Amino acid sequence: MPVTPEVRSILDFIEAAGGPPPDEPSPEEMRDSYIALNALASRPELVSVTDRLVPGPAGEVPVRVYVPTTEPGPRPVLVYFHGGGWVIGDVETHDGTVRAVATGSGVTVVSVDYRRAPEHPFPAAIDDALAAVRWVADNAADLDVDPARLAVAGDSAGGNLAAIAAIELRDTPVDIAFQLLVYPVTDGTFAHPSMDENAEGFLLTRATMDWFWRLYVGGGDRTGPRVSPMHVPDGALRGLPPALIITAEYDPLRDEGEAYAARLAAAGVDATAHRYDGMIHGFFSLADLIPEGKVAVDEACEALRRALA
Repeated sequence: MPVTPEVRSILDFIEAAGGPPPDEPSPEEMRDSYIALNALASRPELVSVTDRLVPGPAGEVPVRVYVPTTEPGPRPVLVYFHGGGWVIGDVETHDGTVRAVATGSGVTVVSVDYRRAPEHPFPAAIDDALAAVRWVADNAADLDVDPARLAVAGDSAGGNLAAIAAIELRDTPVDIAFQLLVYPVTDGTFAHPSMDENAEGFLLTRATMDWFWRLYVGGGDRTGPRVSPMHVPDGALRGLPPALIITAEYDPLRDEGEAYAARLAAAGVDATAHRYDGMIHGFFSLADLIPEGKVAVDEACEALRRALA
């Protein structure tokens, strides 16, 4: 189906404002554009929103803790990694999205402000992500959460970090119960058809994804197990927590997200992929403007409630 009228309006607005950034923008230009786009999200009130610093491999990692309810704990907890190609997002750009997920699911959410490329290239982001998940598990009592009901989630590059965290923490004392991956980056090869079918004209472009990858890994291997979960050995996928993977029809990342869901399922993981037709990359964070975005957020919240009940 074609993009929906709401998506078309957003694409037309971006085009009228000068179109997407050039293929070789500065990180600052891209960050400014991303801030403006995500500023459209509403920010529901929660019981408590607190900024904290947690120990990381190269210093303290900022996190934001969202508590949606006054009901006594310990509550389930979700560690969320923002999108933005490892380069342009932060806890502020995703504040509205995380508030919506916390409100809809009733789960305490810890949003992680991991280090970004190019100032801090790979493996800084995944190292910070792992440190944050371990901190949540180790400090569950202080957070009034249940470490046995801990999930990881993220969108785009954040989905990449969530997927890799689930893999790397599988055989550790950290018990991850669920993974929510929203149009995740899973394969650095660009070999899937949607990367060409949706290369231009749908907000996220193939050229922008290539730019993100170059800033993140430089000349390094884009298929390494710490950057491309599609390329980890089969054995690394067995025993992973259940997963919901949300994709969008007009997204260059569509096929690699769905291919990763298929690999998880083949390894015996309870993995569900749900494609939203007529949607573009980013629709999950634009739920105030795109009805299907609200539906996807509701689906994610229901999956979290079921998995962490």
